Amino acid sequence: MSSKPFSHPQDVKPPCKHPRVQIISRDEDAEFVECLECREVFESSELKDMSIEERAERETQE
Repeated sequence: MSSKPFSHPQDVKPPCKHPRVQIISRDEDAEFVECLECREVFESSELKDMSIEERAERETQE
């Protein structure tokens, strides 16, 4: 049995923090935004949740 060495992809980028977004759609219950850096589309409430989680992670690391 031969084994292959584990290889890491060379194009690994850190996750996007979505620093610049634009609103692309509004609904009665939701607002959707697109990140101008990575082009990901998500609900604006998710962006708020991401920043809260990031802040909590920083506080636990200190």
